[in-house]
Amino acid sequence: MELSADRLNLDDVANTLRQQVESFRFPLRPVAMGTVTEVGDGIAHISGLTDVMVGEMLEFQDEVLGMALNLEQDNVGAIILSDHRRIVEGSTVRALGRLVSTPVGSALIGRVVNPLGQPLDEQGPIRTNHFRPVERMAARVIDRAPVNVPLQTGIKAIDALVPIGRGQRELIIGDRQTGKTTLAIDTILNQRNEDVLCVYVAIGQRLSSVAQTVNTLQRYGAMEYTTVVVAEASAPAALQYIAPYAGCAMAEEFMENGRDALIIYDDLTKHAWAYRQLSLLLRRPPGREAFPGDIFYLHARLLERAGRLKESLKGGSLTALPIIETQMGDMAAYIPTNVISITDGQIYLEEEAFHAGIRPAVNAGLSVSRVGGAAQSRAMKAVAGQLRLEMAQFRELAAFAQFGTELDRTTQAALERGMRLREALKQMPHKPIAVEDQVAIFYAATHGHLDDIPVERIAAFEEQFLAFLHERRQAVRNAITIQRELAPAIQQALDDAITDFKRTFSASE
Repeated sequence: MELSADRLNLDDVANTLRQQVESFRFPLRPVAMGTVTEVGDGIAHISGLTDVMVGEMLEFQDEVLGMALNLEQDNVGAIILSDHRRIVEGSTVRALGRLVSTPVGSALIGRVVNPLGQPLDEQGPIRTNHFRPVERMAARVIDRAPVNVPLQTGIKAIDALVPIGRGQRELIIGDRQTGKTTLAIDTILNQRNEDVLCVYVAIGQRLSSVAQTVNTLQRYGAMEYTTVVVAEASAPAALQYIAPYAGCAMAEEFMENGRDALIIYDDLTKHAWAYRQLSLLLRRPPGREAFPGDIFYLHARLLERAGRLKESLKGGSLTALPIIETQMGDMAAYIPTNVISITDGQIYLEEEAFHAGIRPAVNAGLSVSRVGGAAQSRAMKAVAGQLRLEMAQFRELAAFAQFGTELDRTTQAALERGMRLREALKQMPHKPIAVEDQVAIFYAATHGHLDDIPVERIAAFEEQFLAFLHERRQAVRNAITIQRELAPAIQQALDDAITDFKRTFSASE
């Protein structure tokens, strides 16, 4: 009986296998194939590749990847995403039937990757099966919510004078070596307790600079919530071109899952240069400064992907901080004016102020946020409004005082107050300050409590006063945090705290 039972089971298995084999049909799918007719400088021209999309991923021999960019009548112009020296004329190319994509998801948090999602940090492969196209349509207007939730940078000059909201696009612009990257990195460092995931995209930078940035993020524990996308200066121009789009796709994954995300593009000037190089090699007609005609669209379609989604779409946000490098402070150059017109404001870093020791070197007159006070708490708005007015008055009076005319007491007092306010806006790098502490400092500065403190002692006053609040007046800080406005009781408590502290503070060194 046991043998017959075994025999019956074997027959069932054999019949099942036979049915599967007979019913199996191998679907023949057409594959677009082409031949390389010309290759060089990271560009390949391909003939015979008739069925292909713009932005579609191509595979050359030796598993070299490319991207279709020019669709002409008799050939396809492709950019090569790795070493083009492995491709020769006559080699075959096939279209993969999908747009250039990058891995996304939580597996990328804490990692350093290239724009294709390949790891650069020797921490093993990226373990995710979720991919997104690097290029995609921005969210519709009807799907967006107003930008009215503040993104705290921890930088006094920014949070008070040029507030940034979650979902905003705020440009950081200035000459070389004026602290643009430091400003962006400090913003990332301040998100440690803000539940904001960060993506930092390095475009066309030296590897030593990128390594220094990554070390800073690791030293302050920011890599726990940050992804770094690197397309260094020695990388192919094609990788530099797709880098910001790939980083945006990674950040969009967080946004569409209800999280708040921050992305830094460092910087879009080099991104435009890389695209100009590719366009000229693809023989596209050059326009102003040899840039192609769609150079505005290059950055517009990228920055429009930032925004805040409405609650029915999980309410996530993507805040973009693009960086643009100017030449000799020329904000009216081609690329700077393009990006200024796309973004919701700009933070202008001035070279003269930087070399004069004003750090961060924010020019409050040329910097603007089109979101404005909508992205500030009522407490910060109360002190920032007075601060902005007095700083504007100080700039005008300082320019007038250069003529050497005699000044009346009121003008002299306004100049003295302005110098103290300017000193209070200074801040050391990598030392973000909590909003409630900023409110306390600006309240003291705008209400005359610093008028009898020498300018050179303002920094010491700030440091010791904040320590005093943390140790002996924590209730005042808590009240500012909870109530988010300067009620009369809080103002009285601040006045009392400042008075008590000044009894122990030495105005002289």
